[in-house]
Amino acid sequence: MVKKAPRINKEDKVAIISLSSGILGDESCQYNIEIGTKRLREMGLDPVFTKHALAGSEYIRKHPEKRAADLKAAFLDPEIKGIICAIGGDDTFRTLPFLMEDLEFIEAVKANPKIFTGYSDTTVNHLMFYQLGLETFYGPSFLTDFGDIGPEMLPYTMNAVGQFLADQPEQGTIVPSATWYEERKDFSAKAIGESRVAHLDKKGFELLQGNPVFSGHLLGGCFESLTDILSGERYADEKKVAGTYHLFPELSKWQGAILFIETCEEKIVPKEFERKLLMLKETGLFSQIAGMIVGKPQDECFYHEYQSILIDTVADHTLPIAYNFPFGHAYPRTVLPYGAHVTVDTISQVLRFDERIFS
Repeated sequence: MVKKAPRINKEDKVAIISLSSGILGDESCQYNIEIGTKRLREMGLDPVFTKHALAGSEYIRKHPEKRAADLKAAFLDPEIKGIICAIGGDDTFRTLPFLMEDLEFIEAVKANPKIFTGYSDTTVNHLMFYQLGLETFYGPSFLTDFGDIGPEMLPYTMNAVGQFLADQPEQGTIVPSATWYEERKDFSAKAIGESRVAHLDKKGFELLQGNPVFSGHLLGGCFESLTDILSGERYADEKKVAGTYHLFPELSKWQGAILFIETCEEKIVPKEFERKLLMLKETGLFSQIAGMIVGKPQDECFYHEYQSILIDTVADHTLPIAYNFPFGHAYPRTVLPYGAHVTVDTISQVLRFDERIFS
């Protein structure tokens, strides 16, 4: 049984944690901390930074055990009602031995379900929690969303995270965003208050093939993170660590699932996208899933090339594939409840939750 977290009340504490990159603690991000803290307080929340969240990139890189300790402490603290990842990165897997062999942590997760949100390399954490039976949220992070240097948090993203709050209506659907935004070229203090370059998005949820309406439980994450787990190409020990803790779900868990994937800011070239997609295909999961939803590539880079590769590589025209969803590294981003059963309807242009996503 999947455990669902309760929603967050006004004045509740939410923890900000660095589980992968420690950039939030670097001098270059001090103004992001001020902006993000202010926005969370304006939402009525009380943001607190975990013990090592602001220790800086070098310290965080060298001490995965401290990152793990912070996550454990957040689950053990009854005053913490939600957990927001600072940002992604590329070596979250190093925290696994300190978490998956800690029975006190595992019991705390099961006994004290809490909202947990993040994307990118946080995929590793989502897969870990999925294995432990906790529903988490593939959604915004502190640095890129709450602490973004624009004049306000992007409205579509703000609306999506609003559902975490107990005084807001639960959102039973996700609809396309009418606007998409380019990634910033200037993240410095002198760009504070500058809006992102915006574009109208009239494409909506694009059906590439298969039935226009399909249902299943959500399972997936960052495309590169998923394939790194399988290949160990980024870090030689990642495949072994992921295998030791059975991080990548076994084939039976994919039966009837909707695989969601999105590419990161590295903007991999089409040939590399195809090679990595073949890694997923070789696991056999494409023969088990009920469909796929694919996030908009950041800055719409290789937008059409990825479409063609998806169709040709999957090589099963009956498998529904829907494209251009606002989650992951593109802006704005919505919130996908990990493991929740949903229905994707590309005719009505809506993703519907088929169950309550909070306790």
